[in-house]
Amino acid sequence: MSRLEITSPNQAQLMIEELYKDLERRIESSPPGLCPVDMTRAFVEMCHTHTCGKCVPCRVGLWQLKNLLTDVMNGEATMETLKLMEELSQSIMNGADCAIGYEAAHTVYRSLKECREDYEEHVHQGRCTCNYTQPVPCVSLCPAHVDIPGYVSLVREGRYADAIRLIRKDNPFPTTCGFICEHPCEARCRRNIIDDAVNIRGLKRFAADYAGKVPPPACAASTGKKIAIIGGGPAGLAAAVAARKGGVQDILILERDSELGGILNQCIHNGFGLHTFKEELTGPEYAARFIEQVEALGIAYKLNTMVLDLAADKTVTAMNKTDGLFQLHPKAVILAMGCRERPRGALNIPGYRPAGIYTAGTAQRLVNMEGYLPGRRVVILGSGDIGLIMARRMTLEGAKVLCVAELMPYSGGLKRNIVQCLDDFGIPLRLSHTVVDIQGKERVTGITLARVENGKPVPGTEEHYDCDTLLLSCGLLPENELSRAAGVALSPVTGGPAVNESLETNLPGVFAAGNVLHVHDLVDYVSEEAAAAGAHAADFIRSGEQPGGPVLPVRCENGVRYTVPTTIRPGCAGDTVTLTVFRNGEKLELSLTLDEQPRETVTDTSSQQQQQPQQNNQYYGWPFGGFFS
Repeated sequence: MSRLEITSPNQAQLMIEELYKDLERRIESSPPGLCPVDMTRAFVEMCHTHTCGKCVPCRVGLWQLKNLLTDVMNGEATMETLKLMEELSQSIMNGADCAIGYEAAHTVYRSLKECREDYEEHVHQGRCTCNYTQPVPCVSLCPAHVDIPGYVSLVREGRYADAIRLIRKDNPFPTTCGFICEHPCEARCRRNIIDDAVNIRGLKRFAADYAGKVPPPACAASTGKKIAIIGGGPAGLAAAVAARKGGVQDILILERDSELGGILNQCIHNGFGLHTFKEELTGPEYAARFIEQVEALGIAYKLNTMVLDLAADKTVTAMNKTDGLFQLHPKAVILAMGCRERPRGALNIPGYRPAGIYTAGTAQRLVNMEGYLPGRRVVILGSGDIGLIMARRMTLEGAKVLCVAELMPYSGGLKRNIVQCLDDFGIPLRLSHTVVDIQGKERVTGITLARVENGKPVPGTEEHYDCDTLLLSCGLLPENELSRAAGVALSPVTGGPAVNESLETNLPGVFAAGNVLHVHDLVDYVSEEAAAAGAHAADFIRSGEQPGGPVLPVRCENGVRYTVPTTIRPGCAGDTVTLTVFRNGEKLELSLTLDEQPRETVTDTSSQQQQQPQQNNQYYGWPFGGFFS
């Protein structure tokens, strides 16, 4: 019979476990963007203080590693220093007698291999490449970047109304977030190092309950200048709110429809607001949130108003039943006209032009707002999000959706919409298929689908469907007739205006945001972009036109389709610029830091950049090295 033997850990094992737990708590309570060099140096220093000192690799080697890492942090190291650190860490790993020395050296070795760019940035620039602008972890993790330590202190002092005012500086809905927020801030609360996180969300709700009715924050003083916003959809509403908070009181929204909200009014399905309001809303509910803010701030708007012309001097010509034909002469104009659907005429589908052919957006308005059912047997061409949603909507209204055809070998809609709108209702999705013929003269009687290879229909693969309705969901086009007439430069890729880092077009004082700039997947991104345009328009009115200077175009390479902005003015951009990159259907948010001095190139792959002259001593490091011409 075997004897049960329990092996107790030795002192070194207990010590290394304690070090790991301590380090884990500190990392979890650290903000994103923590410098890996600084973290490695702190770990080595902690390990060195806990060694027994009996073996030379731990006693001397870790001390030397700590000094070398300190030199890197202070900008006193060279590339030879990094090579020496790598050799020294390998030597300690091979010669250390305990786990403390081995693990410390192994951490340095891995850090040198996997975070090489950060070490080289410290060597050449004396700083880190990481974005470490907010040292408070809970604030960094908060999506709205609310001053959490500030309002927690105010709650402790019983100043609940002041706490609500402080929260509203960054988050206009403290009460709602006090109930539904997922509180990622608590995951990085530094109190976790001791015992458990502070109940941050609970304190927010407590402050809202005991503060009573707190009036909204007052807007900045009026500038006396005007802003005209063309379009009263989600982009126009968000831009108006941001401009009003920026101190512009004379704002006028021009909307051609009978109510504000734009396309959201007919989007009765849910899925909106998860990023902006941290809850799932329908389209009308999302629009109502911004309409309430517009009315609360006293922003003027004109409905049933058609803008006829926008001149290069920012003169806006519009017309409605009440005012007739009138002109506006604003200081700044924000373009927020949205986009339109690609019609049948742009698709070159053969056949007659019978009734029963609609764009998916038109059918959506007929069903959701007008109360009409376009047809009973439906085929949908295009698998964009609108087409997928209308497949579900038509099915729920009693129509039979025969199939959804898509020209490309992949769907153009979100995965969740494919599952919820097609798979859940058993609607087939025919990829690499398109409509090659439409039957019927007075009304659609059927259509013919064919498989597509290399952009052309394959003979012999035709399939006939008896239907009375064909819905087209074949892409969205930015609505830029007014922009083109005014002389706004348009991007050949997006069809929207080419803008700089302030979302300003080539016409000074004319800004663009939302789907008129480029087509967005989520309305939350539209609101975010439009708020930035409104804030920049307010800055333009306060400070006037920026002085001239160099303009750097953004060049797209390596699979990048386009970027927003398309140009950057180093003299006006400030220290950092947010660059939105669209690559292979993926959206990336990148922060561009503008350096005052050019950085020395250290790799052979950048030899081409070495030959290019640096304009105004500006350098744009990774990942922007291939983007700027």
